[in-house]
Amino acid sequence: MLLDGNRVRDEILAECRSRVEALKAADHLPGLAVILVGNDPASEIYVRNKIKTCQALGIYSEKLTPAATSTTEEIVELVESLNRRPEIDGILPQLPLPPQVDPKKVQLAVSPDKDVDGLHPLNLGRLAANLPGPRPCTPAGIMELLRRYQIPIAGRHAVVVGRSDLVGKPIALLLMHQHATVTICHSRTPNLAEVCARADILVAAIGRPALITRDFIKPGATVIDVGTNRISDREEAARIFRNSARKLEEFDRKGSLLVGDVDPVDVVEIAGAYTPVPGGVGPLTISMLMVNTIEAAERELGKACFA
Repeated sequence: MLLDGNRVRDEILAECRSRVEALKAADHLPGLAVILVGNDPASEIYVRNKIKTCQALGIYSEKLTPAATSTTEEIVELVESLNRRPEIDGILPQLPLPPQVDPKKVQLAVSPDKDVDGLHPLNLGRLAANLPGPRPCTPAGIMELLRRYQIPIAGRHAVVVGRSDLVGKPIALLLMHQHATVTICHSRTPNLAEVCARADILVAAIGRPALITRDFIKPGATVIDVGTNRISDREEAARIFRNSARKLEEFDRKGSLLVGDVDPVDVVEIAGAYTPVPGGVGPLTISMLMVNTIEAAERELGKACFA
């Protein structure tokens, strides 16, 4: 079964529209501020898509573009000014930041109530304790995908490959809270294929193209591929896609191909359910950012609150 992230995204955004309308009726338009420091091309695309989605839902949005030479102190000062603005419910410093800017100090400066990335230590603590609060967007999107496709979690063995603060650790906690038995693996895990092959649910978030091959996948398992790796070597693309004429034609047209962390041919043959790349987990990240922004606005109105 192909787990279609685009379909789930559309469902989530449709649900968001009614919530935005209810907030408008209460005279509180949700507001999101995105801070884009410098001119990173990939970040510019991500931010453009976030602003576009806000506009489609009727969410107020601002894009702030400090110079690439900005210091940590200058970005922190900008964040603190946004904390004080009541019309801004969510603040998102777009990563990566330039090397001279300390991302941890910037994230700490964001008010926990406006932390729509779910990465402030207070909100990560709420996640660990299974208390209400904003969840990191990509892991939250994965959980929505599993829920809406009715993939059983309780009592299943889940293996997460990758231990990042952004995806690996949060998704492991979210799966644990749904009563999965969770194993976290990483680059130093011995016998990685053997560990992965025991998983009923396998989440690959390690950032290495097509690392997870058939030897890693239990027949019938649910495979969630978080990786987004751009392949610009034609020989590598031909190897990964087994000389697929369609894929090589696409490569020749675009000059590159997107590949996940899971082998795209093996996963179709062996998994019981899987997310494609592109079109799987990726579309859900922005939709969950919208959910976090709306929930922040609802908390501001007292419609919902942390426990």
